[in-house]
Amino acid sequence: MKRRVVALLMATMMGVFCITGCGSSKEATSDKAAKTEKEADTESDKDADKKAADKVAALIDAIYVQERNDKTDEQCAEAKEAWDALTDAQKELVEGENADPDYFGRDTGDASKDDARNQDDIGENEILAVSFGTSFNDSRVADIKGIEDALQEANPDWSVRRAFTAQIIINHVQARDGEKIDNVDQALERAVDNGVKNLVVQPTHLMHGAEYDELVEAVENYKDKFETVKIAEPLLGEVGADGSCATVDQRSIPYYFEESDITKEPSYHRYVVKEDFTKDNIYKKIEESSLSDTEKKQLKETVDEYYNKNTPYYGDNDGLAYGEIAPMFDGTGGGYQYDMPLNMNQLIAIKMIEEIHNY
Repeated sequence: MKRRVVALLMATMMGVFCITGCGSSKEATSDKAAKTEKEADTESDKDADKKAADKVAALIDAIYVQERNDKTDEQCAEAKEAWDALTDAQKELVEGENADPDYFGRDTGDASKDDARNQDDIGENEILAVSFGTSFNDSRVADIKGIEDALQEANPDWSVRRAFTAQIIINHVQARDGEKIDNVDQALERAVDNGVKNLVVQPTHLMHGAEYDELVEAVENYKDKFETVKIAEPLLGEVGADGSCATVDQRSIPYYFEESDITKEPSYHRYVVKEDFTKDNIYKKIEESSLSDTEKKQLKETVDEYYNKNTPYYGDNDGLAYGEIAPMFDGTGGGYQYDMPLNMNQLIAIKMIEEIHNY
């Protein structure tokens, strides 16, 4: 009897173990299936995020063009709407030929402080200020708007209007900030529609090049629509075949002081060279300086490294390395740019150069 009880008890326990074991197996299978399903959902979410980001990238690339068309306004609005619909994580995935998260996501200042100067009611006399343009709002307000405001203040009997030559920038500002800036053709059409008789085109371009040439060509097509048309020259005029375009004084950028206070730090710096840039002269100025022996040694090692590069432009291990300035934006280039053996602070410290002040 005792054996039967024991046998029955063991059978019962085995049944329990079996049930427990079977239950664990089912739970493990269920967990694995859930994990697989979760991983699949994660991959699906990643694919969806990438797809949404790629769509926005394609829309940005579509408006990153230099030609305006009948669908430009619609495309700009569509790109911004699609961007706004993305999550923050999806926005980080935006990448195209020209598209990236900064296109819409970068904070460049308050666009509402700008004035697109695309209003009607121009009157008979117009000054059309033509700039390449910038999508950086704070810079546009301080620089381009600043020039336009100054033109308007100096010519109260004329209406100042704006045009940008870079459609890429126009589209960028319109899509991101909703600010519509005229291109050259739009501005000229606006002038014609408003009955402008006397037109002065004032470019803010630095020198002749593709942008200025295209501007002249565009104005030429509208010349017979006005009684008088005048186009001002770029700041530095026309670049010669040898790269010459202006005197040294003309090339020098004027100082800018805050609130006309000449004791303020200027917006850039000019220097006079106290000694010819030769290796011997640099060594001499290092020795004559008030620097410590350790600092002098470090500077000499830097100078030695510079002259030991064996660059052919150095001549007989003396002088400065230099290269001709390459042509850009249809400009002919010309002139030379020099590679210094020490940085500006080091050159000042050994009194190789000295800053020029206007005060």
